[in-house]
Amino acid sequence: MTQSPSSNAIIYAILAINSEISFQKDYLNSDDIPSSDEREIEEETLDDLEQAFMEFVDIYKQRCKNDKELPSIDELLTTDW
Repeated sequence: MTQSPSSNAIIYAILAINSEISFQKDYLNSDDIPSSDEREIEEETLDDLEQAFMEFVDIYKQRCKNDKELPSIDELLTTDW
């Protein structure tokens, strides 16, 4: 049985991934990375997170077209939940 994720699940995924992107960027801007190999791995992780984020945003935007009660993506990302 294949079900599409609920709007709430998509919202939580967007918020969680957005938060992880912020943490990852902070980590990459810190002096805590031990080697250039580690930096490369962490940059690849950031790229993967950003790709996942954009995929969920695309899904969410489609949901917003069908459900006018959902907050816009801008509102979603700027509101303190």
